[in-house]
Amino acid sequence: MLFTDQLNRKITIPSPPKRVVSLVPSQTELLVDLGLEERLVGVTKFCVHPSHLRKSKTIVGGTKDYRFEQIDQLKPDLIIGNKEENNRDGIETLAQKYPVWLSDISSLKENNHMILELGKIFQVSEKAESLVKEINSSFEKPMESKGSAVYLIWNKPLMAAGQSTFIDFMLKIAGFTNATRRDRYPEITDKELKSLSPNHLLLSSEPFPFKRKHIDYFQSLLPNTKIKLVDGEMFSWYGSRLLKSADYFRSLK
Repeated sequence: MLFTDQLNRKITIPSPPKRVVSLVPSQTELLVDLGLEERLVGVTKFCVHPSHLRKSKTIVGGTKDYRFEQIDQLKPDLIIGNKEENNRDGIETLAQKYPVWLSDISSLKENNHMILELGKIFQVSEKAESLVKEINSSFEKPMESKGSAVYLIWNKPLMAAGQSTFIDFMLKIAGFTNATRRDRYPEITDKELKSLSPNHLLLSSEPFPFKRKHIDYFQSLLPNTKIKLVDGEMFSWYGSRLLKSADYFRSLK
C-alpha cells in the first residue's frame, strides 16, 4: 500500500509490516505500546524502553551510524526513522533497499499525526486513536507559568534547545518561556548565558548527561537562577512517552 510520511515522501509499504527496524528510541517505545513488539526485529543501542528490548532484539547501531550488514540480514519490510534524529546519508542508503518511513515532529499536533499514521500502517488504528486521546487529555489542564528558561543539551561546548524544536514546544507546554531566541540548537557562551539571565536553567539528562556536579559551576555563573537537573526524555521524546510528561511538568517548580 502507498503511504505518505511526515516529509511528504510517498512510500510503498506492505500492510501490515511484519519485520520492522526502528532507528528512533521514542518511536520504538511507541510501537511496543501499540502492541507491536513482536514485529520489531531491529533497534538501536539507545532504545532503552522497555528495558528488556535490547536483549531480545538485534542492535543495528545508533541513531546516526548503522550496521548495514546486520540490517540486510534482518530483511526488514519497513524501517522507521526521524528527520532530526537520524543520519541523512545513512537513511538515503537504506531507502535504496527498503521502505523507510520518516517522522518530523516539532509539536503535539505533529506527534499525534505520527501516531495515527503508524496506526494505519500497522492496522492498529483503534489503539493509536485511544493513545492520542489519552495524551491530549493529559495536557488539557493548563500549566502554571514558571518564567524564562534556558534548556541545555550539551556541555563543552554549551548547546541549548532553541526555537523551532520539539523541546521548545514542550517547554512552552510546561509553562516556561524559552530564553534562547535562536533556532535549532545553537552553541552559547558563558557570557551569553549570563546575559540571558533566565529564571531557570534546565540541565537535561540527555544527550549530554548533566549531573549534580555541574550545578555548582552554573550556580556561580547565574547566582539568581534556579538550576535543575531535568529528565530529557520528558522534554524530547515524542510518542507514548508523552503520557508521562504532563505530570512531570507539573512537578517542576
